[in-house]
Amino acid sequence: MRVVGLRLKPGQTVPEHRNAIPVALIVTGGRLQFDDGAQSGEVGVGEMLLINPGERHTYRADVATSAYLVFAGLPGVRSRTWTLRRKK
Repeated sequence: MRVVGLRLKPGQTVPEHRNAIPVALIVTGGRLQFDDGAQSGEVGVGEMLLINPGERHTYRADVATSAYLVFAGLPGVRSRTWTLRRKK
């Protein structure tokens, strides 16, 4: 597992890209706009965006935004996609 801090200035964009391993993006300040080609939306403080391996995606900040990216896995190692399940 690897954790990376991300800070974006208002108007700053992260170009479209893909990751080889699952990533959890946790917003700690501001708001982050995301687009994966199929869905777009906003992630706010305390919210998390889950990105599966190979999914194309991009981020944009309309306000100063900070987040942590949690990379869960190793490149080249087969990993399962993220799922959110309710406990019964």
